[in-house]
Amino acid sequence: MSEHVSPTRVNWLNTIFLLGTPIIAVLGAVFHWIYFGAPGWTEAIVFTTLYFACGLSITVGYHRLFSHRSHDASWPLVLFYSIFGAGSFQNSIIEWCSDHRNHHKMTDSENDPYSASRGFWYSHIGWVLVEEHKFANDFSNVKDLQASKIISWQHRNIFLIGALSGIILPMAIGYLAGGIATAIGCLIWGGFVRTVFVHHGTFLINSAAHIWGTQPYSEDNSSKDSFWLAFFTFGEGYHNFHHTFQADYRNGHKWYHVDPSKWWIRVFKIFGLNNNLKSTPNHSIEVAKLDMKFKKSAAKLTSKEIVVDDFESRLEKYRDSMRSCLYDIQKAKEELKNTIESSKALVRQKISDMKERYNQIKNDLKQMFIEMDARYRSFIQAV
Repeated sequence: MSEHVSPTRVNWLNTIFLLGTPIIAVLGAVFHWIYFGAPGWTEAIVFTTLYFACGLSITVGYHRLFSHRSHDASWPLVLFYSIFGAGSFQNSIIEWCSDHRNHHKMTDSENDPYSASRGFWYSHIGWVLVEEHKFANDFSNVKDLQASKIISWQHRNIFLIGALSGIILPMAIGYLAGGIATAIGCLIWGGFVRTVFVHHGTFLINSAAHIWGTQPYSEDNSSKDSFWLAFFTFGEGYHNFHHTFQADYRNGHKWYHVDPSKWWIRVFKIFGLNNNLKSTPNHSIEVAKLDMKFKKSAAKLTSKEIVVDDFESRLEKYRDSMRSCLYDIQKAKEELKNTIESSKALVRQKISDMKERYNQIKNDLKQMFIEMDARYRSFIQAV
């Protein structure tokens, strides 16, 4: 195991805040319940609203928009993400994105700020509690973000904005809705409890999403896909896809993938507040999946010193056919949108023919993988 540079010092501000907020949240919830009764609808609405506002400001704003430039957003959304991202208490956009871009550039290495290779707890929260000299940000990788007046304003005033949107706002709403008791309830549930939920939802992507799950697209790093993690993290759990196709505005690329961040981006595109949504072509995604499936199947055979040259030549042929077919289908669908009505039937028939061809390629691939599995089982039975 390689040696790691020891932490130069504890970050006491982060440590006190991150370890203190769960304690305050639990004690506060118990106190409020005992003295004021169970939380009511106001507390529930404030908690839910701020949970989504702050959580999506991190996943859509800090992550997909600012870190990866997966789409463009108008200034009202940039301002929204700046205000409620600050209220999530995960530092400024500039600081957060600088760390995250370094994470993608150096994933799993000693220069990864929250490398999962250093263990679950380090990547989950430990890296925030300590400061290592080699991870000090010079912000040279976020000059594009520093050019934004809104983002620079947020960076200069991060603690004030966070306190106002994450603490004062829920308390003020509670006071206006029901007086002191509701103000305390909204402070506890919409402030502290909500902060803990958003914190650890985000932290799980740094830790759990690099430890548990599947790798359908790439094994180049430790990132994993997990439906359950996506369900609790606004869609961020499809992490192997994200690390493989970083610029994609989606993490769950299928329509049925649970990805509220993707849906949020699409909704605001309808209203003209988002544009230039970047998505990976389907042929690139399917080829990546095919290559990974073959790699895993071939590894089983080569581990028993079974020759796979014939399968590799077939894979190359099928891969080229698949890529070409899916590309042609995509182009034909684009053509359909711009075709006059009298010609649409012809284009639809062309798409239908190409889909039949694609289904045949998939059947051929299925047969190839069946043969690979049969060859492996035959070897095992013969031993």
